[in-house]
Amino acid sequence: MHCAAVPRDLLESDLFGHERGSFTGALERRIGKFELAEEGTLFLDEVGDIPLDVQTKLLRVLQEREFGRVGGKEILKADVRILAATNQDLEKAVKEKRFREDLYFRLKVIPIYLPPLRERRGDIPLLVGYFVDKINREMGTQISGVSLEAMKLLEEHTWQGNVRELENTLIRAAVLSSGPILFPGDFTLQSRQGDGPSEIDSLSLEEVIRHKLEDYFERTRGVDVDNLYNLVVERVERPLIELTLRKTRGNQIKAAQILGINRNTLRKKIADLHIKLKKDEE
Repeated sequence: MHCAAVPRDLLESDLFGHERGSFTGALERRIGKFELAEEGTLFLDEVGDIPLDVQTKLLRVLQEREFGRVGGKEILKADVRILAATNQDLEKAVKEKRFREDLYFRLKVIPIYLPPLRERRGDIPLLVGYFVDKINREMGTQISGVSLEAMKLLEEHTWQGNVRELENTLIRAAVLSSGPILFPGDFTLQSRQGDGPSEIDSLSLEEVIRHKLEDYFERTRGVDVDNLYNLVVERVERPLIELTLRKTRGNQIKAAQILGINRNTLRKKIADLHIKLKKDEE
């Protein structure tokens, strides 16, 4: 049960149930979580968000092992194991009178501290594998893995949002990826200051090209391609020349100088690659 997601006025009913007519809108009896979890386990997520009045009733259940439905007279036994989790500092909440001290110590029988994801980076490859399988099942994607460079990127990220942020990041990358392998360029991560993209922007031109080539080889599945070298060079040359001409506003002498070739070579490449020049570039 996610305690923070339940409206405050419905939380007591969700936990303990209610009888018909016990309040406006109670059209029939409702069984609460404690009753449903009989002889089982009830996991209270974000227990720190439970309001004080409901905390009092929760404490009684833990101490007396009994409870009653809202608006009911019957006393029910609670044979339930309780697990509770929170991202709040409950000791601080106790000092600020936002959380009952007796309930805090009642819950703190076997405390388990889960460090933030940035402090257990060795878990990241395992979590990535788990989430990739989950995303493929639930969203119909066909992601087969994450490249070594991308995994390094994920392991070095700060993950302020912990595991949820990692899962959402993988979902976005999987849905938008053009191939079955996720590369650094497929991920959009926020920097530690949260003011823009992170290490992705520092990828070298060689790394970007390698990323695209690996994606190409993965998609073609090893199909024979004639003259691959010239094909790749042409794919790089065309946008390189087009962008350089755009930056120089069609000044071919300046473009040739930037490219490190003479003007005649540039003219020949423009013709061979069938690059169309705008009027101000002719």
